[in-house]
Amino acid sequence: MPLVPSSARFSLPLKSQGFPFLPSTSILTGEIVIPTTMSFYSSSSKAIDTSKDDLHEENLSQVLKYHQQTKHSYDRYARGPHGLDWANQPNPFRRYLSASLLPLLHFPTKTEPQNPNQTYKPSPSDSPLYSSIFLSLPPPKPISHSTISQLFYDSLALSAWKTTGYSTWSLRVNPSSGNLHPTEAYIISPPIDSLSSSPFVAHYAPKEHSLELRAEIPSGFFPKFFPENSFLIGLSSIFWREAWKYGERAFRYCNHDIGHAIAAVAMAAAGLGWDVKLLDGLGYQELKKVMGLECFPEFKYPSRPVRGKFREIEFEHPDCLLLVFPNGIGQEFNVNYKDLSSSILEFSKLEWKGKPNSLSEEHVCWDIIYRTAEAVKKPLTMGDRVAIDPFGSCGDSSEGSYKGFTVREVVRKRRSAVDMDRVTVIQRDTFYKILLHCLPSGCANGGKQRRELALPFRALPWDAEVHAVLFVHRVAGLPKGLYFLVRNEDHFDELKKSTSSNFAWVKPEGCPHNLPLYELERSLYDTLAKEVSCHQDIASDGCFSLGMVARFDSTLRDKNAWMYPRLFWETGVLGQVLYLEAHAVGVSATGIGCYFDDPVHKILGLKGSNFQSLYHFTVGGPVLDKRIMSLPAYPGPTIDA
Repeated sequence: MPLVPSSARFSLPLKSQGFPFLPSTSILTGEIVIPTTMSFYSSSSKAIDTSKDDLHEENLSQVLKYHQQTKHSYDRYARGPHGLDWANQPNPFRRYLSASLLPLLHFPTKTEPQNPNQTYKPSPSDSPLYSSIFLSLPPPKPISHSTISQLFYDSLALSAWKTTGYSTWSLRVNPSSGNLHPTEAYIISPPIDSLSSSPFVAHYAPKEHSLELRAEIPSGFFPKFFPENSFLIGLSSIFWREAWKYGERAFRYCNHDIGHAIAAVAMAAAGLGWDVKLLDGLGYQELKKVMGLECFPEFKYPSRPVRGKFREIEFEHPDCLLLVFPNGIGQEFNVNYKDLSSSILEFSKLEWKGKPNSLSEEHVCWDIIYRTAEAVKKPLTMGDRVAIDPFGSCGDSSEGSYKGFTVREVVRKRRSAVDMDRVTVIQRDTFYKILLHCLPSGCANGGKQRRELALPFRALPWDAEVHAVLFVHRVAGLPKGLYFLVRNEDHFDELKKSTSSNFAWVKPEGCPHNLPLYELERSLYDTLAKEVSCHQDIASDGCFSLGMVARFDSTLRDKNAWMYPRLFWETGVLGQVLYLEAHAVGVSATGIGCYFDDPVHKILGLKGSNFQSLYHFTVGGPVLDKRIMSLPAYPGPTIDA
C-alpha cells in the first residue's frame, strides 16, 4: 500500500531521508518494479476525425475514470510514491533565467519589519478594513508601481519563513497542498511607470517579490479589447511539484490551489477597489500563448507510471486568465473573443525572454494526470460580453468579531494549522457569520442563493455548484451534529431527495433567515469526521469541519468535461474564504485533501455520482509548535525552500 498521504495543507518542512531510488525508465506497479517497453502519447495523439460528440464522451470517460481511480478508501489509497525522494524534491520557485527582474514595493504589516532600502513608506490607508470589502468595494486606485506591488504582496507573495533545527522553509499568502506550490502567476499589463514603458508580459517571482519581464506586446492590445485601467493575471500549474509527493491525486490538489489563488487575487484586488472576472471564453491554446508558455517542449507522456529523467514534465499547464478592472465601470462590456483569440495567437511571434529553470534531476510520471489534463483542455468558446454582476453585499457596519483587522493583516497572517487544541469554542453567531461569507450571492439582497455575486466568488462566471456538509463539534449554543449549507438553492430538492430520508432538514435555532443552513442530525460526529478524513485528528479536534459536496455528474455532462477542474477551483475559492474568516475571528483553519471519498458519501446517503465530495476543511483553535521559529518574509534566507 502506498504511503498514506498527509493531505492537510501543512506548513511543515519537507526535509527528511530515504526514498528508494528506482532505476530510470521503470514502471511503478504496486510493489514491483518492472522494466518494460512503453508507448508515449501527446496532445497530437487523438484522431483528427473524431466527432465532437465522440470527443466529448471520450473526455468525459477519462475524467470519470480519473476521479474514480484517485479516490481514497478504507482499504486502498490512490496510487502515489512509497516514500519521498528528497534528493529530487522540486524547487518551489520557478525563475526565467536571463529575464530582466523588476523589483516590486513592500507593504509590511505592523508586525513585519520595514524595508530600509525602500523610499516609499506604506500608509495605514493602503489597506481597508477586512469587514468593509464584503459590504462594498472602495473607490478604485489607478494602476501603478505601488498598486501592482500591493496586489501581489497581498495575494501570492511570501508571508513568512519558518525554521527548526537544520530545516528552513517559506510560507506564502496563498495556501498550497503540502506547501508544494504548483501555481505560477503572470501579469499581462499596459505600460506602468517605473516598471515598463511598453505593454508587457511578466512572470511573478514570489521569493524576490519581483516581476520577470518576458515580452513586450503591441501597444493597441489593451485599448482594443479591455476597459481602461485594466490588466490580466494568468495562472498555471506545474503538476510535477504536487505529484512528487501525492502521486495520482495531485491533479485534484493543483486545482484546489488554483481556486485558492483566484480567491487570493480577488481579495487583494478588492482592497484596491478592483473587480476580477475569469475570462472563461478563451481556450487552452490562447492561455498558453498569452502567458508565454510555448517555451516548454510538448510533454509526450508514457502509457504507464514511470520513473526517469523527464525534463519536459516540468512544463506549466495554463489554467485560467483573470481580468482585473476598476469597479463601477457599468453592467457589462464587450469582449470580441474571436478577435481577441486572433490577437493572442500572434503572441507566438513576440520576442520571449528567459529560460525556465530546472526543478528536479529525476521525475516520476503518473500518466493518468496528463491524460486527464488533456481531456479537460477547453477550446475557445465564442461570446461577446462579460457581464459585471451587481455586487453581492454581505455583513453589517459593525466590526463585531473581526477586531478591526485590515485586509492585509488578515491575508498575510493566514496560516495552515497543523493540530487543533480540542478546547477552543466559537459562539453560534460567529459560526453563522463565517457561513454567511461563504454564500455565493451575498446575504443582503433577500433572493435565492445561486449566482456568484459576492466576494470573492464573483470572479467565477458560473452558478454555484458546490455545497458544504458540516460536522459541528464545538460551537456554543448549537447542538453537535451534522448540518448542510445549501449554496445553490435550485439544488435543494435534488439534495434532499438524494440524501438519507432520516435527515431532518430543519433550520437550526438562531439561524439568520438568509442563511440556507439546515440541521440534518444531532449526534456526536467527531469520531466519524476523523475517520473519513484519513484518520486525521485535526478533522475532529476543531470547532467544526466540513466536506465540500459538488453537483458532479450532471454538471460534467451538461456543461462539458472541462468543468471538472473548475469544480475544484470553486472549492478552493470557498476554502480561501474559510481560511480568512477563521483568522479574522481569531482561530485557524486547514484544508484537508486526504479523505475517504465514498465513505463520506455514505454518511449522507448519497448513491451514484451526481454529488461528490471534492475537498475537506477544518476550523478551530490551533496548537502552536514552539520548536518552530518564524522569520520575516523579506528579506529571506538565500535558499530555495
